[in-house]
Amino acid sequence: MPHSHHSHSGQFCKHAVGSLEEVVLEAIRQQFQVYGMTEHVPRYRTADFYPEEESLTLQDLLSQFDDFLAEAHRLKQAYASQIKLLVGLETENITPLDLDQLQGLLERHQGRVDYLVGSVHHVNGIPIDFDLLTFRKAVESMDSTTDKDSAFLSAYFDAQYELLRRFQPEIVGHFDLCRLYNPDLELAKYPEVWERVERNILFAVGYGALFEINASALRKGWSTPYPGHDVLEVILKNGGRLTLSDDSHGPHAVGLNYGRLPEYLQRAGVSELWFLEHSESLNAAGRYVRATKMDQPWATHPFWARFF
Repeated sequence: MPHSHHSHSGQFCKHAVGSLEEVVLEAIRQQFQVYGMTEHVPRYRTADFYPEEESLTLQDLLSQFDDFLAEAHRLKQAYASQIKLLVGLETENITPLDLDQLQGLLERHQGRVDYLVGSVHHVNGIPIDFDLLTFRKAVESMDSTTDKDSAFLSAYFDAQYELLRRFQPEIVGHFDLCRLYNPDLELAKYPEVWERVERNILFAVGYGALFEINASALRKGWSTPYPGHDVLEVILKNGGRLTLSDDSHGPHAVGLNYGRLPEYLQRAGVSELWFLEHSESLNAAGRYVRATKMDQPWATHPFWARFF
């Protein structure tokens, strides 16, 4: 069951390329069977705009998201005979305003959002995945009398926990994005940080989340997908369930580096993969989707044959 639960398109995301339909067509060409369309939610302060969005307004972002939902549902119906498409969104937690507005957005679009990818991209209001300079600015912005790195990591995992607690996203997005520019960083060297890592994992496992094995880290210079070995070990030790995501930002990145995932999964002893599918009944978070285990050993699926 080849699948991805996390993707973007240039049509609705200024740092991506291509149309949403082109992304879907590429997923069909590669014989994906389940594919999630998950554009970013709007941001609600102009201070949070990225440079490529300087010509936009707050209303533009709201309209862009509404247009995304309309197009995603059109594609979902148009290609139903070829692929199972899911319509989701990727969250933000820049300030408490984002979570409050997310609640309103979900209420306004009730029944039109199949699932959430729960992601954090900012610490102390500063983007941590834009470039190295901005990442360092976020670290240095921490008001800490001891260790800024520890304070930065703790703030990231606290923001992640608040998001998990309030919305119970079905997919936990790039769990350890906080070490994007330092992939070899050992989180366990900071006891207060590691305590938060374990807390967040246990909470997400408790409500039934799927943790994405996110291949985008490989195109950003990591030797592994997100999450790194240490975090993955804790997820597995506590019964966490895994799924796959390419986090594509255009048709060129659909399934990118998926051929490198089997070795990582096998080395970690991963025996099961899960995916989302539609459900006739509401889940605990009030959405019509459920997690389903692949009905055959993931490593024997013919999808992988083209990589080897």
